[in-house]
Amino acid sequence: MRVINEATGEQLGVIPTFEAQRIAREQGLDLVEVAPTVRPPVCKIMDYGKWKYQQKKNQKKHHEQQLKEVRLRPKTDDHDRDIKIARAIQFLREGDKVQFTMQFRGRERSHREIGMETFREILTEFGEHVKIERPPSMEGKNMVMIVSPGKVSFPAKAGEAKPPASGAAGKQTGVGEDKAPRDASSQPDEPADPSPSERTSPTPVAAVIDSRPG
Repeated sequence: MRVINEATGEQLGVIPTFEAQRIAREQGLDLVEVAPTVRPPVCKIMDYGKWKYQQKKNQKKHHEQQLKEVRLRPKTDDHDRDIKIARAIQFLREGDKVQFTMQFRGRERSHREIGMETFREILTEFGEHVKIERPPSMEGKNMVMIVSPGKVSFPAKAGEAKPPASGAAGKQTGVGEDKAPRDASSQPDEPADPSPSERTSPTPVAAVIDSRPG
């Protein structure tokens, strides 16, 4: 396999699988196959957990912002309100704007202060996590407020992945949870160099060959 040490940028060339595994383990990193269709296959010595986190972060960065709506009623009970607020927080986490719509019916229209109070409570609860795009105002029979993600992100939910700590050699960072490590010992160790056309790598498909010891 052809090996690149991503941590140092060093091209290690074509080396046996066991040698690449040894180097990765000594550095507390993972051996990941990124171009399995070329011959020899291309592998990188990297922090797989950190790489996955960065990929997810880049996807969020290029997310096209949308306007999502959350509807409320003056008589919405606390349980339903909490569910709707949680949904709004999820939209904001994903980088979208949220339009809160308070729907008034019949005699409820004479109690618009309920809508204003509800929206004030929401803004107080969200604090610096949101930016007000449109303050509460009437739009026909409804009261509308639009917010967007603020400078301070919402805290991660319980059990949600957080950025892995860098430089934690020898520690397991969840590598192999999505894809189980596979043994690459059956692959040819030193096949002939690929032709120029074979060197054009397809879209990288990361598969863990050897993960750091727990």
